[in-house]
Amino acid sequence: MEKQPHHRPERTFPDAKRVIVPCELGKCVHCGSPLKSRKPWYVHKTVQTMGGPVFVAGRSKECVDPDCSHSGARYYASGVLKISLPHSTYGLDVLAYIGWQHDKEHRQFMEVQRGLNGRGILINERTVGKLYRQFLALLGGASAQTLRVLEATAHEHGGLIWAIDALQPEGHGTLLYVLYEVLSGTPVAAIQSDHPTADELDAWLTPYAALPYQTLATLSDGEEVLVAALKQSWPNTPHQRCQEHVLGNIAEPVLQHDTELRQRLRDDLGGLPAVPEQGAGSTAPAPDQPATAAMDVAERGPGQANEDASGDAAGLAPVPGRAVSQALAPGGPVSRGQPAAAPLFCLSNGMLN
Repeated sequence: MEKQPHHRPERTFPDAKRVIVPCELGKCVHCGSPLKSRKPWYVHKTVQTMGGPVFVAGRSKECVDPDCSHSGARYYASGVLKISLPHSTYGLDVLAYIGWQHDKEHRQFMEVQRGLNGRGILINERTVGKLYRQFLALLGGASAQTLRVLEATAHEHGGLIWAIDALQPEGHGTLLYVLYEVLSGTPVAAIQSDHPTADELDAWLTPYAALPYQTLATLSDGEEVLVAALKQSWPNTPHQRCQEHVLGNIAEPVLQHDTELRQRLRDDLGGLPAVPEQGAGSTAPAPDQPATAAMDVAERGPGQANEDASGDAAGLAPVPGRAVSQALAPGGPVSRGQPAAAPLFCLSNGMLN
C-alpha cells in the first residue's frame, strides 16, 4: 500500500484569475474625509470556485485626517466575502452547490466530492462535510460570537453597514442570499430561496434590523428586489450600490470593444512575414572569426600596415574596405584552402551586390 503524506501537498494554480477587491467606502464614517487607499493587501488567497481558481486580494483604506477622532482607522473590502468566507479557500458557490446537492438531491458527501472533483475542484470528503456545516451555520443566522463582533463594531464606529448579495451556482433555481457587515467584514446570515420577493427578504432581515445598533448605510448591487428589501428594512438609511458591480457594468462594453479591436489587429497583422533570424548568410561576423583588420596585418606584416597608417596620417584618403578586399581576394587568408565567396556587401561603395 502506498504511503500517504502526513500533510496535504501544496496546491498551486498558476493560471488562476486575479481579482483585486478595493474597499467600497469612499469617506470616513466619522469625519466624512476622503479615505486613502493602502498599498499592501490585508488578505490574499487562492479560492477554488465553480468557475475555476481565482486569486483574491483585498485592499483596505485608511482615514488620514489628523483631526478625526478615529484617525488611522482602517476599512476593509467586504467584497472579498462575496467570493469566499474568511479563512476559507473555497468559494461561496461551492458551499451553495454542496448544500443543494445534499439537501435537494439527497446525495452523500462522497458523491458530492466526486461531482466536485469532476469539475476540477480539489477537495476530499471530509472537507465537503466541513463546508456543509458552514453552509448550515449561515442558514441558521447570527451566532453568539457574531453578535459580539457586531456589538464591538457598533461601539467602535458608532453603527453598522449592512450589505447583501445573491449567487446562483450551476444554474439551479435556488438562490443563496448572504448578509454581511461591511465594517467588520463579518458574514452574518444566509437564506436559500427560489426568487423571493422584497417582502420575503424583508421578513428575513427583520431580526437584524431590530438589533439595538445604528445602521449607517446599506450596500447591494442593482437588483431591484434587494434594493427594495433593504429600503423596507432600513427606511431611513442611505443606500449605495456596490462599487465593484458598478465598475464591472462600466467595463463590460469596453472589454467587448477591446476584444473586437484585438481581433482586427490580429487579422491585419497576421499576414506579415516573420522576422528572420540571424543565420549563416548574415553580414555580421561570427564570434569566433578573427577581425578582418587583424588578419590583414598578419598576412602583410607590420611594415605594410604601418605604411597604410602613415598614408592616412599624411592626409591621404583611407581606402574603405581595403583589408576586407585583400582578405577576400584570391590567395588571401580567408580564401586559402576554400573556394572564394562573393561578398554580400561591398564596403567600398556601400552598395549591395
